[in-house]
Amino acid sequence: MSTTTGSTTASGRVTLRYWASIRAAAGTDSDAFEVGGAVTLADLIQRAKTEHADSARFADVLSCCSMMVGDRPVTTDDPEAVKVEPGATVEFLPPFAGG
Repeated sequence: MSTTTGSTTASGRVTLRYWASIRAAAGTDSDAFEVGGAVTLADLIQRAKTEHADSARFADVLSCCSMMVGDRPVTTDDPEAVKVEPGATVEFLPPFAGG
């Protein structure tokens, strides 16, 4: 974490965790992105799409995933309005059958 006079600017990593079919499409169970402070969920989604641009299915599967930032579900919130702090984990959960 770096500090400036009068305010604090945190930097660090945000971890994206992938489950089930999104994990298969990504070819990994997680990615970690360096951030210079809070970023939007939309920014992280775009970074993930860029990271996995070589996967024919990644963007399609990602578009139907439910998401959680930490333990908070992101339901109908606009990803542009959802702030993600350094150190957070974002979970991508595709629809599951059964239950």
